[in-house]
Amino acid sequence: MSGSASLASLPMYDPPEVRAATDAWWQALARHFRAAGIQGVPDALTRPADLHAHWGSSVLLFSQGCGFPLTHAFAGRWQVVATPCYRATGCGGPYYRSVLIVREDAPLRSIEDLRGRTACFNSRDSHSGYNILRATVAPHTRHGRFFGQVVQSGGHIRSAAMVQRGEADIASLDCVTHALYARHAPHRLEGTRVLAQTGPAPGLPYITAAATDAATLRRLRDGLQAALVDPALADLRADLLLGAASLLPEDAYSAITDAERQAAAAGYPDLA
Repeated sequence: MSGSASLASLPMYDPPEVRAATDAWWQALARHFRAAGIQGVPDALTRPADLHAHWGSSVLLFSQGCGFPLTHAFAGRWQVVATPCYRATGCGGPYYRSVLIVREDAPLRSIEDLRGRTACFNSRDSHSGYNILRATVAPHTRHGRFFGQVVQSGGHIRSAAMVQRGEADIASLDCVTHALYARHAPHRLEGTRVLAQTGPAPGLPYITAAATDAATLRRLRDGLQAALVDPALADLRADLLLGAASLLPEDAYSAITDAERQAAAAGYPDLA
């Protein structure tokens, strides 16, 4: 990809309250990518209206995706640069969990207490908001049903707001998203509490297009690692809860499809 126009985005942990830090992180990454010998590094991030079209571009230099698109819609269309490790409750190295949030005053103490209640989720292609919630609930289902109603919110921010307003009883949020809200936007969690955590899965990977050549991929990894240990960026990384990054085995993300299969085997292929 050297020498050609390219695209970059960091869409997964980019609520409005964090965007200045996200942009600063990209400037730091871009500087280290250039120092590693990559040409044509974008000066600024793209925040596309059509994220899937953007992710599918052959000139995608760097982005962050979700494990579910990695194993489904974009299988074979992305290369994993590395999996970042976050300093958030629920994370362990390059693995993360989701947190199930409910209203603070709700008389709910266990997953079983959610039977017949209203759940909301961000999107069906989200591991943290849909896939792992389905797998977590699957052992509790009866005849393929558990919730009384299921509503798609369109995003984690909207899911949290629906729980706050009493429009949904439960939502499943990525624990890094939850921790970023707690640090930078506590109003988004006001009046809610964590009921439970889900099982772990590999975190949201930094990615590049399948068309990115091997030399550029190597330089992306070198530049990323340099940014993650740059002492001048320590405060910025702390703001974004960023620690290190790991290169996981190719089959690590099979945990995503395993959760999907386990729910289907339990007779619960869809949230219901």
